[in-house]
Amino acid sequence: SKKGQRARVLLADDHPAVVKDLCAVLQPEFDVIATVANGVALLAKVDGLSPDVIVTDISMPGLDGIAAASEILRKNPAARIVFVTVHDETELVKKSLAMGVLGYVLKLTAGEDLVPAIHAALRGEQYISPLAGLH
Repeated sequence: SKKGQRARVLLADDHPAVVKDLCAVLQPEFDVIATVANGVALLAKVDGLSPDVIVTDISMPGLDGIAAASEILRKNPAARIVFVTVHDETELVKKSLAMGVLGYVLKLTAGEDLVPAIHAALRGEQYISPLAGLH
């Protein structure tokens, strides 16, 4: 991206404390343009805001992150999505990447992994937390 232009990130997580923590990780490098607490709100915001990268939890009430991501990617296959989750099951990682999600970051290591995952997503590359079971 051009110098001085910060990537625009839309963040979805249903825990206010987590949102606060993740914003603290993101804001030095990216513009967090909105935060939402569930998949339905995420879908509504994506259309209006066209974020560069979507960072979303997997377990959320109503519409979960997997369902929301799959709907976003169906409408816009070029969307860049990074999951931030407590779930480290290998099957879930594989399913996410097969869907077209670019990043899979564990909440445990989001402080180290989230920023590189977003940079990778901006390049169209996949990034998986080293602890997420695929290594």
